[in-house]
Amino acid sequence: MLVNSSNLRRCNSTHLGLKTSGKLCRIHEHLRRINKPAVKSIQSSDGDIIDCIHRHKQPAFNHPLLKKHKIQDLPERPSKFRPAPVNRTSFSVHAAQTWHLAGFCPEGTIPVRRTFAEDLMRADSPKRYGRKSHRAARFDQKPDVNGFGHEHAIAYVQGEEYYGAKATINVWAPRIETLNEFSLSQLWVLSGSFDGSDLNSIEAGWQVSPELYGDTRPRLFTYWTSDSYQETGCYNLLCSGFVQTNNKIAIGASISPVSEFADTQYDITILIWKDPKEGNWWMEFADRTLVGYWPSELFTHLADHANMIEWGGEIVNTEAGGEHTSTQMGSGHFAEEGFGKASYFRNLEIVDSDNSLRGVSSMLTLAEHTYCYNIQNRYNIEWSNHFYFGGPGSNPRCP
Repeated sequence: MLVNSSNLRRCNSTHLGLKTSGKLCRIHEHLRRINKPAVKSIQSSDGDIIDCIHRHKQPAFNHPLLKKHKIQDLPERPSKFRPAPVNRTSFSVHAAQTWHLAGFCPEGTIPVRRTFAEDLMRADSPKRYGRKSHRAARFDQKPDVNGFGHEHAIAYVQGEEYYGAKATINVWAPRIETLNEFSLSQLWVLSGSFDGSDLNSIEAGWQVSPELYGDTRPRLFTYWTSDSYQETGCYNLLCSGFVQTNNKIAIGASISPVSEFADTQYDITILIWKDPKEGNWWMEFADRTLVGYWPSELFTHLADHANMIEWGGEIVNTEAGGEHTSTQMGSGHFAEEGFGKASYFRNLEIVDSDNSLRGVSSMLTLAEHTYCYNIQNRYNIEWSNHFYFGGPGSNPRCP
């Protein structure tokens, strides 16, 4: 059945059928909660509609802990509250967001990608739209997700107190086999136990997720949880929590251009760090552009510091027990193929207790199925510690 505004307005009509009517009503109510009234709307060439929402009316303030929260603003120029940058050279080009070609949101507003009924129809339920399954929780002390179809190729550090992390991430458009699989490249800021229900995680990077977005474009995303993905947190601004302060970056919007095999490489830079004064976890995108922050009130363990940082790729394989998925990670090519062919993370840094960025001196790596997806560390002066990773999924050695 076509899900349109007319159907939603009459969602309680008896001729729709009791079961269908109930679902449409739930969709309608959920859309009302997450699509706030727009000051201005921008039609992007990729099909997105970006709504410019007054920043004091953004979804963050639906959270019960943030009802009286006052938006924190940091100066755009360097200050003692922000880690100092490290200047690097590069052989790649920074990517941007597609909707910028159509305009920007005015001052005092934030850009929010509009959610449609069709988006919610792809989810198990409107309530779960934009949330990871609790099955994605980590069940042991290793920095991976065992079972449930999640596969990784990651680098990580642990054993210290961490107050943030930074990386420049190569952007590709990997092929996704089925609607409910995804492929992403991201960094994780983690604290808590991996064998319980109290894991705190802040995540950001790019992802291709047909189920979430309805297409196969790489998109900037964020995620957070304070209870091992059980009930708290969500992607982007699809639930309350993350407080956006920037009027030029739309979380969930597509990134372009993307890297091409043996051609120009495009990347994005993400920094997440804990403001030592207020305790909030800030996110920067691209060239020192403040996007917003996760208030410290959202967390338990991350209210203090992180105890692990991860960088790398993740896919979901829904072919458990059968032939391995052909969903690609990164570029779809293995790490050993190197620059221009395999995907990379470069200039890996962490934020220490002095609120200083410093390069990662040593790190561990993990890949569950190296014949499907793998990872290799590298080092040079320009990119410091970096790595290549990825793979095609199904192949003669990954049946």
